[in-house]
Amino acid sequence: MSADHFRKLERMYLSAPINQFFRPVLRIEHGRAELRIPIRKELFHAAHAAHGSVYFKAADDAAFFAVSSLVEDVFVLTTQIDLHLLRPIAEGTLLARAVVVHASRASFLAEAVLTDDRDRQVARATGTFVRGRTRLGEEIGYRLDPEPVHPPR
Repeated sequence: MSADHFRKLERMYLSAPINQFFRPVLRIEHGRAELRIPIRKELFHAAHAAHGSVYFKAADDAAFFAVSSLVEDVFVLTTQIDLHLLRPIAEGTLLARAVVVHASRASFLAEAVLTDDRDRQVARATGTFVRGRTRLGEEIGYRLDPEPVHPPR
């Protein structure tokens, strides 16, 4: 796998409209991904901490792109995520680090550990992924571009 593949995946990710709201930062390596989401009050549930959907997004996205780093021709699909919420996070940055722990022709298994700014685990997840049918290409944002993707607001 090449560094260009990783950068194209990162660009594709940032071009997704949902990321304008979450404002994530993604870094991909071979079989690994690291995702940061700044925690802000717009992400809170009624008890003033990050909603579970934020944990899910961070875990799924990090694990998805760890797997995607190994697949250069098609978009992968999440088929299952098991998420364990361990503690609330109400400030700072949510960091999700994911690694592929099993890869076969038919499926992939990745694990993600989510931590807060004090390096305390706030969640853990395991995800199963399969190769999809959508080809990686410019029409879905998979490209190197002389114009950088503007960082999310």
